[in-house]
Amino acid sequence: MSRSSPGVRRVAAILNFIADHPGQAFALTDLVRALKLSRATCHALLTGLVDVGYLYRTSDKTYVLGPALAAIGRTAAAHFSPLQVAQPEMRRLADEFDVVCAAYFLEGDSIHLRDRAASLSHVGYPVPLGTRMKLRSAQAAAFFAGSPQDAEAWLATVEPKPSPQRREAMFRSIDFAREHGFVLLVRQPGFDMTKAYEGEPGAETDDIPVLLVPEVDPAAIYPLGALMAPIFDERGKVSFCLLLAGFHASMTGARVMQVGQRLRETCERISTFVAGRDREAQAAS
Repeated sequence: MSRSSPGVRRVAAILNFIADHPGQAFALTDLVRALKLSRATCHALLTGLVDVGYLYRTSDKTYVLGPALAAIGRTAAAHFSPLQVAQPEMRRLADEFDVVCAAYFLEGDSIHLRDRAASLSHVGYPVPLGTRMKLRSAQAAAFFAGSPQDAEAWLATVEPKPSPQRREAMFRSIDFAREHGFVLLVRQPGFDMTKAYEGEPGAETDDIPVLLVPEVDPAAIYPLGALMAPIFDERGKVSFCLLLAGFHASMTGARVMQVGQRLRETCERISTFVAGRDREAQAAS
């Protein structure tokens, strides 16, 4: 993986440090001490950032975020969408595995299909953009992967309640997602997957055409319904989930893990964007 130049990292460190302390102003000596920069290097960077308006130098020779940076922030906030980064990633997954890759957002007690990419063989996929579906325990495992406590809170309010077996599968799948980055859903016998969401069948039940599988045997064969993986925000909460569906054949558990790893890697890259920056990498640098 390519790394940014030391100069870029130092500029980012200055801006991130000041942004992380809103309402405070910092003198040159404060920044030198906090960021472990040489006085000459820090002064040169601060001067450059003031010149372009990203920082403002106050009358008492301290520094705060500048008007140009504030304008950039307002523009970014107004037009920010994680789907801008997710869309090309979704296209790659759809084409690589000949599936549909869909982005679902949790809105209240429903999940909302806000974007998708379909391979050539799935151009006529029956679930239209904008579809809203009641959240069920099978999808909740991915949406609450960052917080089993939120899953408990959801279960306390949802009606009808999932069966004890489905509840157990959901929490075991949450554990699986926390370790492996995705959840596995297999097709239920007797369901027509091509008509699975027409008219929201079973809207008053927890039953949908797929079942959670909370562990994977590499040698077993799975009638794959979907793989679903969370994308996290800066708080560690799930921002939205990517779902791969429309697999043409069953898979061995070993192959499921390979595809799931690709999905996990994709979601981790998008999570880095959604969270604002790669905090683990920052801490290690």
